[in-house]
Amino acid sequence: MAESASCPVFQLGRPRYEQSTFLGRLRHFIDIIDPSTLFVTESRLKECIKLLDDFKQGNLPPGITDHQLWEAQKVKQAIIHPDTGEKIFMPFRMSGYVPFGTPIVVGLLLPNQTLASTVFWQWLNQSHNACVNYANRNATKPTPTSKFIQGYVGAVTSAVSIAVGLNVLIEKSSKFNPATRLFIQRFIPFPAVASANICNVALMRHNELSEGIDVLDSNGNVVGSSKIAAKHALIETALTRVALPLPIFVLPPIIMAFLEKLPLMQVHRRMMLPVHSLVCLAVFGLSLPLAISLFPQMSEIEASHLEPEIAMATDCKVLTYNKGL
Repeated sequence: MAESASCPVFQLGRPRYEQSTFLGRLRHFIDIIDPSTLFVTESRLKECIKLLDDFKQGNLPPGITDHQLWEAQKVKQAIIHPDTGEKIFMPFRMSGYVPFGTPIVVGLLLPNQTLASTVFWQWLNQSHNACVNYANRNATKPTPTSKFIQGYVGAVTSAVSIAVGLNVLIEKSSKFNPATRLFIQRFIPFPAVASANICNVALMRHNELSEGIDVLDSNGNVVGSSKIAAKHALIETALTRVALPLPIFVLPPIIMAFLEKLPLMQVHRRMMLPVHSLVCLAVFGLSLPLAISLFPQMSEIEASHLEPEIAMATDCKVLTYNKGL
């Protein structure tokens, strides 16, 4: 009875937690990025898939609980692409984003960066992001590979240009002493990464602004294709992409600037990199679910705010659309 009270009735393909509240979305995305799913064995994955197939066909074995079904769906969604049905390569799963992305964040925030190291870490970061975007893409409609290449090249170019440009400006500035210059340079990755993320979204999804995206009624039926909804989706996605790197690239430099002054750290200089890595891991792990929970995956918009032909085509006052990652 205790389990049934805390665990909602299982719904195949639906989120376990309420998506209309921030807390519900946060719990949902914490499930999605749970790194423990990286260690799921092949046999366990097959068990989960079979259990969900049995539920779909109405042939569940006796004694199976809602909790077991939710866990099975969590495992399958973490590993299997919903459109292609194929396994997503481990480093590019959402559950692997923090473990595999943290070393890159540490590299981006290393002090005393050279021109070569700045270019390398920005390129590696955007390459990792591009692979994650492609691996978790919406594959219901074929997207030309050229779109992903265009977004990748644009993101790398903007990230490297801004990072290198800001570094050069600060180096040439005579207003800062060496200590202040070093402190400011630690914050350069944020504007570089944030602008690259916006550039990536704009280049890869600009066609949605001209073609529109599907809006759905309360029964999940497509009412029409809306350019207004597409604009909302891109703005929400862009805001998420800016909010995500903000704490990741701003908090660690501030925390490390404080920790480096501690007597213990002054004596044991070799502890700097391990401590820096742990700080980045902790901030990254906390920031990711908070940032992606800002907006629901399936966002709502009033029909009266959309194109007249769409508003007239349905009796529903509120329609939904897929915001995208």
